[in-house]
Amino acid sequence: MPRPKTQSDEQVLEAAHRLIHEHGPEALTFDRLAQACGLSGSTLVQRFKNKVVLRQRTLLQAWDRLDEKTATLAAMVPRTPSGAVGLLVALSRDYGGIESYAEGLLVLREDLRDPVLRARGASWKSALCNILDSCFTSNANAPLEIGLLMASHWQGSLLWWSFDPKLEVASYVEDSLNRFVAAITTARKP
Repeated sequence: MPRPKTQSDEQVLEAAHRLIHEHGPEALTFDRLAQACGLSGSTLVQRFKNKVVLRQRTLLQAWDRLDEKTATLAAMVPRTPSGAVGLLVALSRDYGGIESYAEGLLVLREDLRDPVLRARGASWKSALCNILDSCFTSNANAPLEIGLLMASHWQGSLLWWSFDPKLEVASYVEDSLNRFVAAITTARKP
């Protein structure tokens, strides 16, 4: 009879995700994860087979959580331009300070290297852009694919913030997005 799991895969993958964010993707080894979660390295190898599978499952779980958070926030914000800003500001709070943001870029590198993870990113982009589009349906001045434009501006504002992180990231992003929305919604169509 198999022994019961003392920790679920989800708990182990959460510990793996913390390791990646605290020490970079290269820090995710079975030995370090065993120390972090209290299971033996051989138990972890039995569950996850190899480091590539472990990393992919860890990052897929992170995408699952981002999908859930995005859907939860989307259900809470009004379908208005200010609701779109609020959604993106709330998502920005997860970036924390500059060190956390910089470590997150190393994780993004892993997502970009793996076709399965890259596809998850593309799926999230599509869902996020659809939500943002729905926040502008009553604005006749909003251009087509405003969601993609706004999401692109959001990601750009995060990058520009990172070069001079004097303000808290959410404040910087909120100001930048509000200026973007003002420019878009007041622009006249030809």
